[in-house]
Amino acid sequence: MSRIIAVCRSEEKGTRKRAIAEGFLREDYGLDGDAHADRGSHRQLSLLAMESIDKMRGLGLELSPGDFAENLTTEGLELASLPVGTEMMIGDGIVLQVTQIGKECHLGCEIYKQIGKCIMPKEGIFARVIHGGTVRAGDEIEVQKSG
Repeated sequence: MSRIIAVCRSEEKGTRKRAIAEGFLREDYGLDGDAHADRGSHRQLSLLAMESIDKMRGLGLELSPGDFAENLTTEGLELASLPVGTEMMIGDGIVLQVTQIGKECHLGCEIYKQIGKCIMPKEGIFARVIHGGTVRAGDEIEVQKSG
């Protein structure tokens, strides 16, 4: 079973996100209250697997969901293997569409400064909110349609 481990947001760009109890994903916008939400953008929402975070923990770093600036931390789904265009359903009707796999890591990244590498460029993904709703830790994720 794939599920959401944490919902995270930050009010300013360039800062780590913090976990919140629940958030509202607004259609064609992103997570309400998050600095990266942007109407019409192809990078409205970022996702990273807990399994990826655990790899970095294995290098001796103390990390929590949101430390890589992801909005949704997932478990049980190999995000980077999902082709662009894949649709996922979360909980009771939220639909996301994968728009980008990875991103260029900027040199100011706190994690990169500490150990010289970061997982977001290869393992993080971005999505657009097709149908919004309230998202919480524990919500199930189902891949609906592959790219």
